[in-house]
Amino acid sequence: MSTGPRFEGQVAIVTGAGRGIGYACAERFASEGANLVIGDLDQAQVDAAVSQLIADYGVKVVGVAGDLSHQSVAEATIKAALDHYGRIDVLVNNAGGGILRPFLAHTPETLKATIDRNLWTCIWCCWYALPTMRAQGYGRIVNLGADSVRNGLFDHAAYNAAKGGMHGMTTGLAREYAREGITVNTVAPCVVQTPQLDEVAKRDPELVRKVIDVVPMGRPGTMDEIASMVAYLGSREAAFVTGQVISVNGGTTML
Repeated sequence: MSTGPRFEGQVAIVTGAGRGIGYACAERFASEGANLVIGDLDQAQVDAAVSQLIADYGVKVVGVAGDLSHQSVAEATIKAALDHYGRIDVLVNNAGGGILRPFLAHTPETLKATIDRNLWTCIWCCWYALPTMRAQGYGRIVNLGADSVRNGLFDHAAYNAAKGGMHGMTTGLAREYAREGITVNTVAPCVVQTPQLDEVAKRDPELVRKVIDVVPMGRPGTMDEIASMVAYLGSREAAFVTGQVISVNGGTTML
């Protein structure tokens, strides 16, 4: 058994890693020795995250900016890992973001944006990463889903349509590649204390209060609590865990 860092010599791709949960996941992998490719929409945010991760952890980090719901951007992100490192060990599909409103308050544009951000980003990145993982005979895919798919949270119908699709793809891919050294799992958080949540709280504090009130522990999760589960599922230790949607939710849903 290796006595070095858990991800030493491995390459992890983390999408939506400019800030929030994605950045916390990237930090966790970097702190345990992984070299990284990180993706997000905003070039300046990606550049800042790359610089900070290199400074703090001394690992190699490549950044790719763009909309991962576009096939070409997903392809470029996966290609960046192969061009710089020659392999892909872990893919964390975190890119997303909900437009949360009552279903009939959505417009055709916001419905499409919700599906694009949360489902197509995951589909394209998996589609481009899996051939390399198959050739290696090894891979870990960890998707960031949503506990709201299980509890039917108010104002989440369109968001749940996208995240529910991700949950369903998790089980399908897990079974398809179960004998090829590849595991596919989803981490489903409930409300998490992120910069994004802070922004929502400024606009609609009542909505945030209602969401937190659903959590038996009475608080949001932390980004590090989510990243911890992502890192476990992304590791060799989790070799016999696949096709699972694991809630990290303070007891919001049980069993």
